[in-house]
Amino acid sequence: MDKKLKLGFIGAGWWATEVQIPYFASKDNVELVAVCRLGKKELENVKDKFSFQFATEDYKEFCNYDLDAVVIASPHIYHFEHAKAALEAGKHVLIEKPMTTEGKHAFELIEIANSKGLEIVVPQAWSFAPWMLEAKQWLNDGGVGEVKHLVCQMASALADLFDAKPMLETLSAEYQPPISTWADPQKAGGYGWGQLSHALGVMFNITNLEAKEVYSLMGLSSAGVDYYDAMALKFVNGATASLSGSATIPKASGNDRSKGYQIDIRIFGSEGMLLLDIERERLELVRNDGNNKHLDLKAGDGDYPQNLPLDYFVEIVLNGKKNEKVPAVSAAKAVAVLEAAYKSAKSGNLEEVYKLEESL
Repeated sequence: MDKKLKLGFIGAGWWATEVQIPYFASKDNVELVAVCRLGKKELENVKDKFSFQFATEDYKEFCNYDLDAVVIASPHIYHFEHAKAALEAGKHVLIEKPMTTEGKHAFELIEIANSKGLEIVVPQAWSFAPWMLEAKQWLNDGGVGEVKHLVCQMASALADLFDAKPMLETLSAEYQPPISTWADPQKAGGYGWGQLSHALGVMFNITNLEAKEVYSLMGLSSAGVDYYDAMALKFVNGATASLSGSATIPKASGNDRSKGYQIDIRIFGSEGMLLLDIERERLELVRNDGNNKHLDLKAGDGDYPQNLPLDYFVEIVLNGKKNEKVPAVSAAKAVAVLEAAYKSAKSGNLEEVYKLEESL
């Protein structure tokens, strides 16, 4: 009999119960073994609905259970605590974005995983799209030469979520995204943690740059979390970047061609530029010497590929592979930039970004 991945969940709210758990339950090579969440009634409901063998509100008890891997889908501020416990118990982990809310914690998790021969996957799903990985290869091959400047813009149709209102797209779901996770400034609420982390994950995965310092301005929702983000970033190699985020794309209507989200990254280097746009489904390399590249993308290639990192996680764990496609360090770098950006928005000063070498 083929081996099955023994999987557990810490956190089982809206995204986990609507997307992740049902998808893993549909896989022949995955066995749903254990689940941990707060709320006895909700916990028993999830256990029964998805036929988990074991359920508990205590994540420490959960981590003692016989599992191969754990999905961390708890609120942002608990990702570090829960992922660390799972790694120390010898489990591979898939950690929902943001990976953590402190740079030092993100790199500490990587250090623990490395010391134990475990893998971490952070499902910033666009990073796993084949054409994103093609862009990464173009840059690794010197497509733009030395990176000198980047423009990275992301926007989403989530004004309600970050304004402490029910999210329109989830009204029929059994569980709702909690206001305390998404719209509480004291609990890592806001567009940066909740969404811009996607674009930053892509940016760092395709470029391998190291951030140095950031200056940030933020426009707030009525709930007091960032609706709008404007950041100026400098990298260790001297390159600069302009980063932008917005939560207020209008919700899609019948005549609206918008996907409801945008990621537009433009990378300018000593030998050319790379243009990447998920909304218009565009990937181009334009070089000074005329040796240009263009990837033909079809309608739908820019859609959120939510299942790609889930399949990848199962594959690397079952086959004992290294996570080389989208290493967790790209997500850790995104955390470090966001941590410094929130500090900058509060202090009004340029803030240093937590450095990789400070931890590893």
